[in-house]
Amino acid sequence: MATAWLVVGLGNPGPAYARTRHNVGFMTVDELARRVAARWSKARGARAEAAKVSFGDADVTLAKPVTFMNLSGDAVAALSRQRRVAPDHIIVVHDEIDLGLGQLRVKFGGGDNGHNGLRSIRARLGTGDFYRVRIGVSRPAGDRDPVDWVLGSFGASQIEDAKLVIAEAGDAVEMLIADGLAPTQNRFNN
Repeated sequence: MATAWLVVGLGNPGPAYARTRHNVGFMTVDELARRVAARWSKARGARAEAAKVSFGDADVTLAKPVTFMNLSGDAVAALSRQRRVAPDHIIVVHDEIDLGLGQLRVKFGGGDNGHNGLRSIRARLGTGDFYRVRIGVSRPAGDRDPVDWVLGSFGASQIEDAKLVIAEAGDAVEMLIADGLAPTQNRFNN
C-alpha cells in the first residue's frame, strides 16, 4: 500500500505575487509538478490548487493554498482531512529570511519563527509536528521592512541563485519522502 503525503508550497495567489520571495514555496511545488507533467486543479472544499503525483511508492498531493499566506492553515487542515494525511506526513515549503539566498534547511517540527503561514498551519493542525523545507531569501539590508522585502521580487543578480535553490528544494522534498529526514538533512542542510 502506498504512503500518502501532502506537500504544501506557501505563497500568495495571483500574478502580483508570482515572482516574490514569499512565493518560493509555490515555485517549488510548481517545479515538482513540472517534473512529472502534473496538472493543477481546484481542490474542492480546501481553498487550494492541488496536483496528484507519485514519487516512488508514495502517493503525493502537491498543494498551493489560495487563501493568502496568513490563512494557509485553512487549506492545509482541509486537505489533511480530505486526503487522510497525518501531520507527520506533511511537508511545508516556505521562505526563510534567517537563511541567506541559496541556503536550504530541512527539519521536522518547531515553532513558526514569526512566519504567518506557519503560524496559521500550526494553529489549524493543532501541532507543529510536520516537516519544513526552508528556503533562504535573506534578510533585507538596513532598516527595510521585512514584510516589504519578502513581498518584493528577486533582483536581477539573484534570479539564477533563486532558480537553483528552488530546484534543490524540489530534490529535498523528493528525497525526504523516499529516504527520510536524516539522509535529507545530511545532503541539503548546507
